[in-house]
Amino acid sequence: MTQKSKPDVHRTRIFADLTPLRTSPDYRRLWFGNTVSWIGQGMTSLAVSLQVYDLTGSAFSVGLIGFCSLVPLVFFGLYGGAVADTMDRRKLGLGSSAGSFLLSAVLVASAFAGVEQVWLLYTIVALQAVCFALNSPARSSMIPRLLPPEQLPAANALGSLTSTTGTLVGPMLGGVIVGWWGYRAAYTVDVVTFTASLYAMWRLPAMLPDRSDDARAGEAVSGTGSTAGQRPERASVLEGLRFLGTRPNLRMTFFSDLCAMVLASPKALFPVVAIVWYHGDARTTGLLVAAPAFGALLGGVCSGWLGRVRRHGLAVVCAVAGWGAAIAAFGLTRQLWLGIVFLALAGCADTFSMVFRGTMLQAAVPDRMRGRLQGVFIVVVAGGPRLGDFLAGSVSDLASPGVAVTGGGVACVVAVLLLALKWRGFLRYDARNPQP
Repeated sequence: MTQKSKPDVHRTRIFADLTPLRTSPDYRRLWFGNTVSWIGQGMTSLAVSLQVYDLTGSAFSVGLIGFCSLVPLVFFGLYGGAVADTMDRRKLGLGSSAGSFLLSAVLVASAFAGVEQVWLLYTIVALQAVCFALNSPARSSMIPRLLPPEQLPAANALGSLTSTTGTLVGPMLGGVIVGWWGYRAAYTVDVVTFTASLYAMWRLPAMLPDRSDDARAGEAVSGTGSTAGQRPERASVLEGLRFLGTRPNLRMTFFSDLCAMVLASPKALFPVVAIVWYHGDARTTGLLVAAPAFGALLGGVCSGWLGRVRRHGLAVVCAVAGWGAAIAAFGLTRQLWLGIVFLALAGCADTFSMVFRGTMLQAAVPDRMRGRLQGVFIVVVAGGPRLGDFLAGSVSDLASPGVAVTGGGVACVVAVLLLALKWRGFLRYDARNPQP
């Protein structure tokens, strides 16, 4: 009777699966440290934006902060992935986390010393982006070594909770702390929160790239000259891109994500939409910005059933099409509450897509290539929304915001379905036998 009840509970699970946190102390520390540091970084991100505007009074100067972080993310994302495939990932993660910690400490020191130089803030933001670009591929590549394959969807769902919580809670706390106690307090809290991430990395075991799967990977990447158990002197970024070029299922994870981020990303239009459609103000814009994040958080909280899904490719296509359909519906409504609902549904679909895409990148990629593929992931995630903002703004100016939003959503649905028809093997992808 007791043995029967366990599967019943598993079948009816709705809320996030916490099994990875219970079974792996290393993963538990890594997840907790990352969650706390994400909140701290969210606070710092808002505090830096407020301080730059305080010093310059220029919205353009605030916008340059995004540029200062984008360029290092795109360039060092690929480089960081290659580095993660050549050295102990624990050391790389620990070193890059220490770099972020020291940069946050510089912010605290400059705030207490009364140094008010915009160039210093820009420089710290850029260097923090470099540290993140080095840290993220190493950290993501570690997770399949800490958990069994069947727990990866749950781990990625928990990871989505980390990023969404940091995005929502961090700026809110940052605004409260800056408003009550100033920039020095916000930067100090960020330094304190980073100690959790440092401790988690320090407690991990050594994690060299696994060469035992070279036989499988080597047949796909010609001219590597690697044999099992050996470490190459270097891991080429081009080698990783060539590997990706020969693996249609992995390529589709990126193509499908680009369909959503480039074709159906209306975030840049929210200020216009808030005024023209809903006759609102800055508070209305804030609601529109928060709605997808709230939906993403809800998707992460209610992610317990995702571990039972085996057809990950089909799930990604459905989730991306769901995102596009929700965005298209948002473009058709002129009632604020309904628009918020559709944006929340889009955010929920995005979480499901992220979970399955992330799991495929971890389960179907040989360990020796995981860092480089995670580096490509960073570039796509960093660059895709910026292209989407440019496209949405251009179409809105040429036609109207409604055409840009609804047309983008429809284009996303059509594009991802056409891609699925072209690479039908993606729809047959089975998590029990992951094929890149």
